[in-house]
Amino acid sequence: MRTALVIGTGLVGTSAALALAGRGVHVHLADHDPGSARTAAALGAGTDEAPEGTVDLAVIAVPPAHTAHVLATAMRDGVARGYLDVASVKGGPRRELEALGLDLAAYIGTHPMAGKERSGPLAATADLFEGRPWVLTPTRDTDTEVLNLALELVALCRAVPVVMDADAHDRAVALVSHTPQLISSMVAARLEEADETAVRLCGQGIRDVTRIAASDPRMWVEILSANPGPVADVLAGVAADLEETVAALRGLGSADEGKRSAGTHTIEDVLRRGNAGRVRVPGKHGAAPTAYETVAVLIGDKPGELAAIFADAGRAGVNIEDVRIEHATGQQAGLVQIMVEPSAAPVLEAALRERGWSIRG
Repeated sequence: MRTALVIGTGLVGTSAALALAGRGVHVHLADHDPGSARTAAALGAGTDEAPEGTVDLAVIAVPPAHTAHVLATAMRDGVARGYLDVASVKGGPRRELEALGLDLAAYIGTHPMAGKERSGPLAATADLFEGRPWVLTPTRDTDTEVLNLALELVALCRAVPVVMDADAHDRAVALVSHTPQLISSMVAARLEEADETAVRLCGQGIRDVTRIAASDPRMWVEILSANPGPVADVLAGVAADLEETVAALRGLGSADEGKRSAGTHTIEDVLRRGNAGRVRVPGKHGAAPTAYETVAVLIGDKPGELAAIFADAGRAGVNIEDVRIEHATGQQAGLVQIMVEPSAAPVLEAALRERGWSIRG
């Protein structure tokens, strides 16, 4: 691939353009908002000038509701040898293109499983896709050259290709992406009218659950409108669990021993099923999840603290597998939770204590 046209210079389109441009591909940028394309170009994602001839690959990075129309226009204009989109749903756009009577040999649907709470070109980064799954949904009609161009794009973005059926993909993202967004927003919505004394008690748990609730509502309405059925199916299952759990909690407050016992059993069951589901979430580098030990260190809110901890861990020969920070409300301090292999935890604790760090149990 020597040339590419990225249509849609939001977060995903600009990030892909940055990755391609950084690896020597000549990238042209286009957007319904010329200012967005100019911003992406100023960031080094390519040029906002139109290509003079046919490019190797056209990447359509517009909302799902507009994907088929933009694709059809580009294909009829013959702007590229191959075409792909990065919309978060796959079955709908393909059916729309088929209904338009287009030859889809030059097209492949794709979806990079990466994103942020922020949107727009200024949120883009060249490493957004590194190590993340990038779904490809070829059909028997897909030209081999187009599939190879898509695989080259994934490789240049340093993502991990995953081949799926389009409708299976839509059911999967309903479960692992679209429903979590709605549930996160629903939990966060409970905070809107909450008493200030309750909000001040927010800890890491509520921050984890509500992190993605900061996403752009308009963008998510478009995504959910393109995949409503599968999301509703997943939510129906969640709703059934919620209904049973509410009844169980009422039972726990009952004077009836039988209702209390049944409530306990129901709640324990949903928590255990949650444990079993959580274990299936892939761990580091997509491998099976590993049970890490956590070393908690109290740090001050000042420059260089994290770097110093990481450096001390490196001197002790300990590899940090993951890290999270829990901020102390109203204080200039925080708790850094460092996840390491179980055998490395005692080594890290000893090394950090020796260097004066405050370890918390």
